[in-house]
Amino acid sequence: MQTKTYESVVIINAALEDVQIETTAARILETITTHGGEIIEADKWGRKRLAYPIKKSKSGYYLVLRFIAPSSLIATLERNYRLDENVIRYLTISLDKFALEAIAKQKESVKKEVTTVEESVTNESKV
Repeated sequence: MQTKTYESVVIINAALEDVQIETTAARILETITTHGGEIIEADKWGRKRLAYPIKKSKSGYYLVLRFIAPSSLIATLERNYRLDENVIRYLTISLDKFALEAIAKQKESVKKEVTTVEESVTNESKV
């Protein structure tokens, strides 16, 4: 079975308690891993204001997932998104080699910025 790299952005209802949001996120991650997927990265962006109301919600909890999985998993995953009443919107895309390169470059530039800031802070503290 052919595997691809995917990115899935899920907006969970922000009106829920933190425990409910965490269990919803854990259930999504478990679905991916139990069906043959491998989580590369799980970014929790937290609560953000939505550009327009979705299902009468003005804010949502953003969860961005990057994972490697067989293509058959996507249908199962998106079915679970539709059935979960806590998920108000989702989008799953397949990442090509150009997108993966861009993500790697972005991570590298962020890493360089962090080391530059750390170096300047240590130099200032020495003075």
